[in-house]
Amino acid sequence: MSVDSHSAPNFIRNQVREEIEAGRQDTIVTRFPPEPNGFLHIGHAKSICLNFGLAEQFGGQCHLRFDDTNPAKEEQAYIDAIKADITWLGFEWDGAVRYASDYFDQLYAWAQYLVREGKAYVDDLSPDEIREYRGTLTESGTPSPYRDRTPDENLDLLERMRTGEFAEGEKVLRAKIDMAASNINLRDPILYRVRHAHHHQTGDKWKIYPSYDFTHGQSDAIEGVTHSICTLEFEDHRPLYDWFLENLPVPAKPRQIEFARLNLAHTVTSKRKLKLLVDQGIVDGWDDPRMPTISGMRRRGYTPDSVRKFCEMIGVTRADGGMVDIAMLYHAIRSDLEDNAPRAMCVLKPLKVVLTNLPEDHQETFEVAGHPARDDMGVRHLPLTREVWIDHDDFMEEPPKKFFRLAPGKEVRLRNAYVIRCDEVIKDADGEIQELRCSVDLDTLGKNPEGRKVKGVIHWVSTSHAVPVEVRLYDNLFQVEAPDRDRDGDFLEHLNPESLRIVEGYAEPSLANAEPESRYQFERVGYFCADRHECRDGKRVFNRTVGLKDGWAKAQKKG
Repeated sequence: MSVDSHSAPNFIRNQVREEIEAGRQDTIVTRFPPEPNGFLHIGHAKSICLNFGLAEQFGGQCHLRFDDTNPAKEEQAYIDAIKADITWLGFEWDGAVRYASDYFDQLYAWAQYLVREGKAYVDDLSPDEIREYRGTLTESGTPSPYRDRTPDENLDLLERMRTGEFAEGEKVLRAKIDMAASNINLRDPILYRVRHAHHHQTGDKWKIYPSYDFTHGQSDAIEGVTHSICTLEFEDHRPLYDWFLENLPVPAKPRQIEFARLNLAHTVTSKRKLKLLVDQGIVDGWDDPRMPTISGMRRRGYTPDSVRKFCEMIGVTRADGGMVDIAMLYHAIRSDLEDNAPRAMCVLKPLKVVLTNLPEDHQETFEVAGHPARDDMGVRHLPLTREVWIDHDDFMEEPPKKFFRLAPGKEVRLRNAYVIRCDEVIKDADGEIQELRCSVDLDTLGKNPEGRKVKGVIHWVSTSHAVPVEVRLYDNLFQVEAPDRDRDGDFLEHLNPESLRIVEGYAEPSLANAEPESRYQFERVGYFCADRHECRDGKRVFNRTVGLKDGWAKAQKKG
């Protein structure tokens, strides 16, 4: 499955192509390095498609390497979910799954190397003191009073840190670079912290854990990564990335390239904020269909192809700060399902219709296409009986002009069946409509009635053959385009109270045995997916993926 599309901007792909064509690069090795402290989201999908896509296109390799340097926040469940997400997207990593912890021994040896070279030291300053001594963007930092310890003293303290002699926060190992550097990342960054935490891969072997900055470039070098691709927030870390590679005896010199992260409207992608939504029960777990996680999008009904298409559509640039219209994401899945989702009928607001000129035991079955343009999707069978459900929104007692649905004395066609006319409206004591009495024109199957124009077509299901379903109507989780733009505000203030509505409806018989994650177009309603977890009170649960109207495509045509 290729993601290459020359119509989409991708400066990294163009750069790699030029390098290979000019002979400066024989092949490429990329890597996707997630932290196993949460589920992957749509922003990670962009990085996955970029890194794995480059390897696919240019015949290279892409490694999956977990950045597992903070065991206090990491779980095996996250590792399993990340691997499942990448596989679901259709990608395969080269070789075995890798972990930064695989290189802990080598990283520690390199830390000792820096100490012996006089380029690292053990510092006793507290975290608050380290921040104070580091200075500001306009003021140089102040050297730590422990900066000039001898290599032998530092080696001894570092080993005692490793064996767990010191408490957390009591000592750190720092690189000795330049406390007056204009780039604060070069002001003696921390290489190791004391952490008395059990690690999911290495157990209790280590009492110190390396920082991301110290782990990142050296792990890339060990693996022979040629292009270390990350988002723009790491641009200021690149001089540090390069400093380590220049000052350590590493086996390779990878190159870091930054690109703009994805900012998707009506969404947050901070894992801290997503975890808050989960922990406070605002959503039903990491795979809630309202979440921008890959797992949540999968549960909502997105397909791997649609996610990959969306990531290709938005392109790869260095221009940061732009907001991607969520309608573009909806367009990607809608265009996929339009071609690939079988059709079905489902009534979400049931209103009973009695077809009075049919006998009580009447039943006939219509054979209709599973998809109007796909013979490979076979046929489905729709039974028609004397009583059927229609959607309440398809009837009005006093309709306005151009209301081409059902009204007293008016006619519509039952989709794939006959034309019916509303003859009587039955109400309860409170004036609420209970049912409609209609007559069927039995001479209109597959043809128009004689001398009359019937413009309206509505969906329906037989009451005696209907499949009860729970339908979850999902909308954007946040009401505003950028819920976390206000740094001083609470992003939870922008939650959409209508992000989930649950209705009880009736579906045609073909949906009785819908497989989990199977996707359908509910005719005239939208695209839906059978929930992969739940069957509530014997009812199949369907999640709305997206509606039928494509606002983004319409806007593109106008543009």
